[in-house]
Amino acid sequence: MKRREAREKILQSLFQVDMTKISADEAIASLDGVEEIDSNDLAFIEQTVKGTLQNLSQIDREISKYLKGWTLIRLPYVDRAILRLAAYELFFDKNITQGIVLNEAIELAKTFGSDESAKYINGVLGSLVKENLQLFNK
Repeated sequence: MKRREAREKILQSLFQVDMTKISADEAIASLDGVEEIDSNDLAFIEQTVKGTLQNLSQIDREISKYLKGWTLIRLPYVDRAILRLAAYELFFDKNITQGIVLNEAIELAKTFGSDESAKYINGVLGSLVKENLQLFNK
């Protein structure tokens, strides 16, 4: 499985947890084709979903600083999930560069978000990276 596909599964899981308030384990178990996901990919999905949720208050605080004209709760579920995933990867996953994180988030927004999602997410994440540049120079 390509990392982009894994991130789609992560996005689906984060979306489901946020929208339905089920556990991370339940959301991951309900993914289409979960039984066919190889163990390394499943470990990446589980680690990222659970890591995002374990650090959610810090992630949400950071994201909220850069929302122009919005509050986190007013964002569409999918946009919120994309921002949370990207912020988790930026702050907590030292194995991925900021460029890849930003590109993946924008591509997810183009695929799953509204017509305005990619542009808005790019702006929010761009501001977050600019203000925290010293943390993300990996």
